[in-house]
Amino acid sequence: MNKRTKTVYLGKIPVGGGNPVTVQSMTNTKTSDVKATVAQILELEKEGCDIIRVAVPDSKAASCLADIKKSISIPLVADIHFDYRLAITAIKMGVAALRINPGNIGSRGRLEQVVREAKAGGIPIRIGINGGSLEKDILEKYKTPCSDALVESAVRNTEILEKLGFYDIKLSLKASDVYTTVRAYRTIAEKVDYPLHLGVTEAGTFMGGTVRSAIGIGSLLMEGIGDTIRVSLTDHPVREVEVGKEILKSLGMYKKSVEVISCPTCGRCQINLIDLANKVNNMVKNVDKPLKIAIMGCAVNGPGEAREADIGIAGGKGMGIVFRNGTVIRNVREDELLKALMEEIDKY
Repeated sequence: MNKRTKTVYLGKIPVGGGNPVTVQSMTNTKTSDVKATVAQILELEKEGCDIIRVAVPDSKAASCLADIKKSISIPLVADIHFDYRLAITAIKMGVAALRINPGNIGSRGRLEQVVREAKAGGIPIRIGINGGSLEKDILEKYKTPCSDALVESAVRNTEILEKLGFYDIKLSLKASDVYTTVRAYRTIAEKVDYPLHLGVTEAGTFMGGTVRSAIGIGSLLMEGIGDTIRVSLTDHPVREVEVGKEILKSLGMYKKSVEVISCPTCGRCQINLIDLANKVNNMVKNVDKPLKIAIMGCAVNGPGEAREADIGIAGGKGMGIVFRNGTVIRNVREDELLKALMEEIDKY
């Protein structure tokens, strides 16, 4: 059963409170390059990104946020470290949320200014705890960025905002180690009811980062922990969204697009199933239907093995079949399988 958290709104997007888990990413353009940043965000929107974050390292970047916001459709989050003035500027530029660490944003007086502006604008704050940037005293206490260290930092920073009467909070506790990340989220989920932003930070390049993220994020989601996710890859941000969506699809948590399943092939397979499955994936990428499709290599066993699929195709030597919920509905030539499948998708 999912752990019910408070609902926080980023623009019109609800996070937490039992709402659908959202997929986030972060641009890798220079935020001050408005044209390039907007172009990348629009590409991410097309891929299905729900929320986008941008780095705000200086006043030039902060001053560009309003121009970026007016050119995109999804909520814009400003990622800020240390300089409270950048946070205030970002709020005035109309961002949907801030990502900061209250403990490193400056003196209490400076933080109070940020909180005051955030309250007035209805702007939530994500407290982003990272294993690589823990407070010195916490790191000295635990000697390593372990899960307990992450949790102590999260609790400390949350209490800073709560003492200022601010409760429009999201939390993330990320480490590059999967076990550390999972343990930290499990522990904090027992202590607070704020929405949790899941991710394994510095997960790595596409293959390794995908596996680490799927294990870490997926295991937590299966336990009912997590309200929004970001897959951190050393790759194009679009691939982060692709992987994030696949994680949710694999758990039945993503209802906005087609899910494709396919068999791994074996010596009985008499068609080029790998090529066929890749073509189907590309063709249905932007189909906006809650539909499960099966691509199978054996016309004899395929329909039964993929009975849970809404629609499927299976191939034999020179021929193939189309099936629905395990029942064959059409026999077609092998070279017509793709066309026949798309026809059935259109009818569905």
